[in-house]
Amino acid sequence: MNNPAVITAREAGSRQRSSHLIQSIFSKYGIFLIFAAMVLVASILSPAFVSSTNLINIVRQMSVVGLIALGVTGVIVSAGIDLSSGSVVGLTAVVAASLAQDPEYSTPFYHGLHVPLIVPVLAACLVGALIGLINGSLVAKAKIPPFIATLGTYTAVRGAAMLYTSGRPISDLTDQYNFIGQGDIFGIPVPIVILVVMAVITHILYARTKFGKYVYAIGGNEQAARVSGINTGLYKMLIYVYAAFLAGIAGLVVSSRIGSGQPGLGVGYELDAIAAAVIGGTSLSAGGIGTVAGTIVGALIIGVLNNILDLMNVSAYWQQIIKGCIIVGAVIIDQLKHRGSK
Repeated sequence: MNNPAVITAREAGSRQRSSHLIQSIFSKYGIFLIFAAMVLVASILSPAFVSSTNLINIVRQMSVVGLIALGVTGVIVSAGIDLSSGSVVGLTAVVAASLAQDPEYSTPFYHGLHVPLIVPVLAACLVGALIGLINGSLVAKAKIPPFIATLGTYTAVRGAAMLYTSGRPISDLTDQYNFIGQGDIFGIPVPIVILVVMAVITHILYARTKFGKYVYAIGGNEQAARVSGINTGLYKMLIYVYAAFLAGIAGLVVSSRIGSGQPGLGVGYELDAIAAAVIGGTSLSAGGIGTVAGTIVGALIIGVLNNILDLMNVSAYWQQIIKGCIIVGAVIIDQLKHRGSK
């Protein structure tokens, strides 16, 4: 005959295992479930949401923020922060646009040079990487806190963009350059193709290479990583270089999409990118935690939220309030989750 106390203990153990299983599933896949629920609710609230044109438009619109967020994810994983990415978008956009002007319409300042498309593309990437090198040097070598270092470059780089163009936009870009932001490949917009390619590359870089393993190790415990022989200064510099490199690509995409290089481009993008990473599970309170897949879903959540609020004619002011509340909520959940695991 079974002992009631033994049966009760077994039931309690079974319930506890079930509870742990549910918590584990939600911890790993919760953001994907939330995204699926948002899509379902959005399709109910507005039938126009599920049209293929609208869905493609959502991804195309968030591709720029998504590119920046991929780099920001690595920075946050390494227990840092990058506030300069929006300004990097502005500077790389005007530098690339100045080299991509149609000679027939270009201003005397830019001499009407006709250069291959690869030149403005490389210029945007190299300018972004250079700014990332400055950020990384300030953080890793000068030991300036990442918040202060990147806040300084945020201001300086924005000023450099204004100085480069005297505050004026650069228009009349070549069709080849505009194709980057406005064209499509087999019906898929080029910005989406670029985002997917860079997301795959970034996932491999973070998850399958020594570089990625070291970045996670630095974020988890920098002192232990240094003692184990990792050159923490070098890898911290490299992660800022890569983040700004991706912001440079984002500047290339956004300027070609609107057909103009404007020094004011990218204002606020760094905050949207950080929000996408945090909503996607990258931890601000504990380094060494974050994934590319989560960041992409976080960016999509922001895109879906903006889109459905637009379709419902919600005021732009209310949209900012709602987005801010979601970001704060994501940070609170992150802190509670890691506080409970200690």
